[in-house]
Amino acid sequence: MTEPRMLSGDRPTGRLHLGHYVGSLANRIRLHRSYQSYFIIADLHMLTTRNTREDIAATAGLARDMVLDSLAAGLEPEHSVFYLQSAIPEVAEISVLIQSLITVPRLERVPSLKEMARAAGIGEMPYALLGYPVLQAADILGIRADAVPVGRDNAPHVEIAREVARRFNHLYGPTLPVPALVPAATPSLVGTDGRGKMSKTAGNAIYLSDSADEVRRKVARMYTDPQRVRVDMPGTVEGNPVFAYHDEFNGDRAEVAALKRRYLAGTVGDVEVKERLAAAVNRFLDPMRERRARFEASGGLVEDLIVTGTRRARREVQRTVTDMRRAMGLTAVFSQLREGAHRADGAHRADGAHPAGHARQISGADGI
Repeated sequence: MTEPRMLSGDRPTGRLHLGHYVGSLANRIRLHRSYQSYFIIADLHMLTTRNTREDIAATAGLARDMVLDSLAAGLEPEHSVFYLQSAIPEVAEISVLIQSLITVPRLERVPSLKEMARAAGIGEMPYALLGYPVLQAADILGIRADAVPVGRDNAPHVEIAREVARRFNHLYGPTLPVPALVPAATPSLVGTDGRGKMSKTAGNAIYLSDSADEVRRKVARMYTDPQRVRVDMPGTVEGNPVFAYHDEFNGDRAEVAALKRRYLAGTVGDVEVKERLAAAVNRFLDPMRERRARFEASGGLVEDLIVTGTRRARREVQRTVTDMRRAMGLTAVFSQLREGAHRADGAHRADGAHPAGHARQISGADGI
């Protein structure tokens, strides 16, 4: 039996942060040895909100950093296929082949699209952003992914891909696997400012590549309980970002439980709670820093992984396009026309006429 496939990835818009880790990266690491694992560098998706020449020129460096972050977090090169979306033109062809299988009202109900437009400061939604889930479906179906680990924002996009696969198979026969969505254990991570999810755009992120000092500075500025103005006042743990991070990244569960009891009782201050959190986050990130340094020292390794992975992914997508066109009957259409052209060529040669000249006569007569 063929090993099942997994697809996940990110837009190359900046370094990966703790929100990426809990949203999808942790699942990728957990699953990637059990699948043929493909990880897309989604630079065509980046064009929906970042499409200047300067944005595009920065893609190679950002792609390299993104893959480095992924390797540092725990993905193993021998089990991972990293590829550049824009280097596989067949993805765009699949997007065209499936775009009639979904309606505009259905796309308008995808909540993350409006959020992306607001975050990018876009007043009117461009066609590319509305069609983002269709292109993402082309990514997923092109690789024939059986599983897609994603964060909460992209879950509705995977559902679009599932709907498209089912409709394609219904219309044209069983051709595409219907991908399974693999949700994250933690749907999203609040930012350090406590004002919504962690985001590169909002500037409230702790990056996987941050130094220990950077982590300490960011944690020291974190939002806590605004009602607590003195150390001896009982504080609130529920909804407090500092304790949300403790729950997620502090492996010393006894320490976390003790800090919560003391905070609720008003016997520990925010400074100590944050110092212990910074130490816990750094313990969590230290192995990633070591792995990142090792991969960075292997000159050209990351670039080679992307280039060889892109070639491999393109071969798979080309096979999918061939199967889709055959299932739809598009291959047969051209074959019929080609056979007619061959018959005409044979007839004209038998008559001693030149087929190209005959075509020119017809074109001139019809005014084409």
